[in-house]
Amino acid sequence: MRVRRTLPQRHRSLIGAWCFVDHYGPDEVDQTGGMVVPSHPHTGLQTASWLFEGEIEHRDSAGNRAVVRPGELNLMTAGRGISHTEVSTPDTAVLHGAQLWVALPDGSRDTEPGFVHYAPQPARGPGWEVRVFLGSLLGADSPVPTYTPLLGAELMLATGKTLEIEVDESFEHGILLDVGVIAVDGTELKPSDLAYVPSGRATLTITAHEESRLLVLGGPPFGEPIVMWWNFIGRTHEEVEGYRQDWQDQITVDGELVAAATSVADGRFGVVDHDLPPIPAPVLPNVRLKQRR
Repeated sequence: MRVRRTLPQRHRSLIGAWCFVDHYGPDEVDQTGGMVVPSHPHTGLQTASWLFEGEIEHRDSAGNRAVVRPGELNLMTAGRGISHTEVSTPDTAVLHGAQLWVALPDGSRDTEPGFVHYAPQPARGPGWEVRVFLGSLLGADSPVPTYTPLLGAELMLATGKTLEIEVDESFEHGILLDVGVIAVDGTELKPSDLAYVPSGRATLTITAHEESRLLVLGGPPFGEPIVMWWNFIGRTHEEVEGYRQDWQDQITVDGELVAAATSVADGRFGVVDHDLPPIPAPVLPNVRLKQRR
């Protein structure tokens, strides 16, 4: 599948606690084979799955099983460790969405794994429609609890609409354009562009030059350095090295990869009820992992 990694990038690693934003599709997965992501581990983060088209089945080692559908949030908390699979459903013809990660603050990053599903009701006004899946925007609120203040919302704008949005001045914001052409405070964005707006602003002004769909992300500056590598978030190179070894110990027997996720040994990352073999961790680089700030 075609994937655009919009965060982290060379000059920015986080927007609030948002630390990873992949924008993918639309892909005709009925022709290419779809999304098939076998069991893999996470630590120290939450994954937020948001689809525009298609469906994905989620299974995790905490026993949660759900279907990700357009306009519905699936929020998985890795905490001290979880593993999961993501497989597009057989009747999905086109897959299109965003995969987002949230870094957990130091006091919460070893919390128990968890999962929340939430389908926000749209709020509407002249020339706009919003679905708020985390936090508050344009008078709509999400009840989903978070470990740091966060904003996550899908916003639709009609051609020619200019919308001035009141926002929390303590938040920095990111605007990911999915389809259309918009200007954020006068700066034009094309699809898959991610605009950054620093904290200290009470309003954002977005103009749609054509019918557009975008994600609005935000939160106060995270304020903690993180070490992010593969699917892990820690605070030091040694922590991440330990997470990798824990995963490898669970998925191998006498140096050989187990044949299915259900054959994984119990441990930090648990066991997913799935027949696909787990994904082995890549080799660590021959340099110390750097902190992101």
